[in-house]
Amino acid sequence: MLILMGAEAAVAASRIKDIVDVEGVRENQLIGYGLVVGLQGTGDSLNNSPFTKQSLQAMLERLGVNVRDSTMRTANTAAVMVTAKLPAFAAQGTAIDVSVSALGDAKNLQGGQLLVTPLMGADGEVYAIAQGAIAVGGFDIQGEGAKISRGVPTQGRISNGAVIERELQFNLAQLGAVRLSLRNPDFTTSRRIALAINDLYGSPVAEPTDPSTVRLSMPPKFRGNIVDLLTDVEQLIVEPDLPAKVVVDEATGIIVMGQEVRVSTVAVAQGNLTVMITEDPQVSQPAPLSDGETTVTPRTQIQVADGKEHQLAVVRSGVTLQELVDGLNALGLGPRDLISILQAIKAAGALQADVEVM
Repeated sequence: MLILMGAEAAVAASRIKDIVDVEGVRENQLIGYGLVVGLQGTGDSLNNSPFTKQSLQAMLERLGVNVRDSTMRTANTAAVMVTAKLPAFAAQGTAIDVSVSALGDAKNLQGGQLLVTPLMGADGEVYAIAQGAIAVGGFDIQGEGAKISRGVPTQGRISNGAVIERELQFNLAQLGAVRLSLRNPDFTTSRRIALAINDLYGSPVAEPTDPSTVRLSMPPKFRGNIVDLLTDVEQLIVEPDLPAKVVVDEATGIIVMGQEVRVSTVAVAQGNLTVMITEDPQVSQPAPLSDGETTVTPRTQIQVADGKEHQLAVVRSGVTLQELVDGLNALGLGPRDLISILQAIKAAGALQADVEVM
């Protein structure tokens, strides 16, 4: 599979909103440990999951039920990890989605109910409380002689399953300057962003400090009203600059090449030596009423293909991406051969681009 990026003469222009992130406007990860009950015999086996047994005992004791000296054999409970994303500037009482994943040897979370689970941030503080019925997209059905499985039944989701209890304090309106962080750092792109902003306001309020950051000072008329400033800036159109890069995924045979990839004059030939051995044994039967024995006579066929039909192709200097692809395709190459040839051209110093192998 060959994917062409940027085959047009110019890179598509984009809004600043789509290529940068604003300092302080970010999500935060939350995590918690909880119990899911109400499963139909598909939960954790308590003997193999001691943490589930301990959690179940602790929960029941908090509810006034003493089970320390009793033997529990329930299979309707599962220990799970609960994760969520705390949106930027989310207010107290706002509901957010949570993801639930089995921690023990539970087979299916379908029909389960997550009990009250505190969700903590990286600082150890509780920011949300999760609870609710789990929706599982996958299923796992097994009979005596067949089994059907689709998706991952040990992972589910609860829409609006957590309520935010604590807000992250960040006063964006009081900032005297904000930083715009490029999602794809580049010197040229950061400079173009700064020039577009300065042209809008007619003064040098934006300055590219490095390839990934543009510092935006607050114009006097926007003091205390940074939302209007960011709204205007986000809608500006700039043309991101792309580095000359070839990305290769050898596992799937995918090749992605940027528009700026250039090749110096180079000759390319590709040929494969293939040896195919076929075994076709023949059975030799003795004549009727004779004392002979039935024997197997080996019969081997060997075919050798040295790829003589492939020819030497010359790739001219300074060709465009489309011409490079057309030239390589003219050799009748598959994705694996293209990957090897691109790496060989890079090793020869003729590929004016960075090759990244995933």
